[in-house]
Amino acid sequence: MAYDLEEQEQIDTLKAWWKQYGNAVTWLLIAGLASFAGWTAWTNNQRSQAAQASAIYDEVQRAAALKEIAKVQGATANLIEKFSGTSYASMAALSAAKSAFDAGDLAGAKKHLQWVVDQGFSKEFQAIAKIRLGSVLLDEKKYEEALKVLAGDFSAEFESEALERRGDVLVAQNKLKEAREAYKVALDKMGEKHAGRQLVQIKLDALGGALDAKSTEHADKK
Repeated sequence: MAYDLEEQEQIDTLKAWWKQYGNAVTWLLIAGLASFAGWTAWTNNQRSQAAQASAIYDEVQRAAALKEIAKVQGATANLIEKFSGTSYASMAALSAAKSAFDAGDLAGAKKHLQWVVDQGFSKEFQAIAKIRLGSVLLDEKKYEEALKVLAGDFSAEFESEALERRGDVLVAQNKLKEAREAYKVALDKMGEKHAGRQLVQIKLDALGGALDAKSTEHADKK
């Protein structure tokens, strides 16, 4: 096939460019394809892991509903061993902790809750675990340990619950003034429609919180 002069010049230019840069372009294409293949494999693996973790978590939920404590513990241990980095592992550990607590196994409940505190999937799961762990320690009368667990930073959505539980511990220690303060701050941080608001108000009133508020209001009017 014959080419005119202009076409031949373009072909020669392309050949020269390819001779100089073609090898680099080829390697870039190979690297790009390899990266894409790797990303696809990683995505597929993540989906596969999530599906497997979800299936085991379903086992935990079914066993918990039937109060089959041994199965709950076994499935949770399996999930944590294989898929500890997933949200399902944290949810299973929280379920296992509740099952253990309901069965009177406080040591088992603490073990699972501590795992979530240390290695939970997110700060939200960790906050839930801390509050529940504080409750277990309160039941065990380990007040200082409970206060230590509840003293950490909590995100806004869990701060009021942590303060309420702290107030409960302080009441158990007969530190009523500090307990009132904890309940008051918890109440301040709760929205008007918060489900736990009424209970905190009852606790505060039982400690004379309502009386204090009336006295303060009366003093202000003077």
